[in-house]
Amino acid sequence: MTKASVDTMTYEEAVERIPDDPVPEFWVGSLEALEDQLYSLERGSIEELSDSAGGRPIQLVTYGAFEELESRANFNSAVASRDPTNYADREMREKPVVCFVGPVHGHEVEGLTGLCNLLSILETGRDLRGRAQPTLRDLADECRIAILPCGNPDGLARFEPDSLQGLTLADLEFWGQGTWADDRLIGWPDAKQQHPMTGDEVGFLGCYFNDDGVNPMHDEPFAPMGVEAPAVLDVVRREAPDVTVSLHSHGYPPTLHRPQFVPLQKQADSRSIHRTYNTLLAELDVPRLYLHDVTGESGRPGPYFNLVSAAYHVSGTTGVLHECPHGLSGDDVFQISHEGILDVQLALYEAVLRHAIEPAEP
Repeated sequence: MTKASVDTMTYEEAVERIPDDPVPEFWVGSLEALEDQLYSLERGSIEELSDSAGGRPIQLVTYGAFEELESRANFNSAVASRDPTNYADREMREKPVVCFVGPVHGHEVEGLTGLCNLLSILETGRDLRGRAQPTLRDLADECRIAILPCGNPDGLARFEPDSLQGLTLADLEFWGQGTWADDRLIGWPDAKQQHPMTGDEVGFLGCYFNDDGVNPMHDEPFAPMGVEAPAVLDVVRREAPDVTVSLHSHGYPPTLHRPQFVPLQKQADSRSIHRTYNTLLAELDVPRLYLHDVTGESGRPGPYFNLVSAAYHVSGTTGVLHECPHGLSGDDVFQISHEGILDVQLALYEAVLRHAIEPAEP
């Protein structure tokens, strides 16, 4: 990612830079707005999975009946037995299962907005703009849908702008990755050089992290430091989803990243979703990035193992890591409106649901 044009920012300066203009009514960029949306649900079933490091609820919303499958082994052991159906025989289900994981980085509220609009569609057939979405509603009705609207409520609670649309890369770095104690912006990928992000050298704790400084995307799955990643993986293990989508955001056109440390076939499945998604983006006249590769792991250092990788290894799911544009202003970033951001999210959901119902050729 391009570096910000400024090197330092205080909390007071960051707050001063937040626009006075309110976000659109369909936009969900705070815990309060999320709670209002969840409170309005009638069709969906809500479950509190756990409390975050800061004591905030991590919630799951489901639509469609849960079809319990006979399971004789965990996924890892079932694969070692050369028969993954010992974990879950997905062919025995009447409906495919799709799991959407909302932002584990609290400032990446584009995915939160998208999922809250999807909840509205599942409830009423209309998004929060009041716009009918019959295609998405019909596709969703053919699936069981599991939605974790926010994977990091602590980070979301720390995010004060509600949206980064129209702000700059420096604002993204402040609210996303935070600052060192001397007010220097940490930025990406430097925010990953220390984990958990704690200690006297840390200034403003960015929204990447829970209140204990843990980044759920890079928590240690074998010895977790936080509760957020285990909560996500417990849902994935229980649901055995056909597709699991992790929603993120960046400064560039929308894209999918290659799921890492998973079989080539799973990468190819993700790529086929990417292809459908790019077709839908073209219909919206939204720029898109090239299809991700299907390849083995290599390099010095090698690729990293993250929450999407772990989701495959507990369930065999096809993992999708989506990056949505924030709509930043400035050079070398992709500019897009709030309306455009929502349309991008809904296009992604359509591509994913179509693949779950009738997988395309890789």
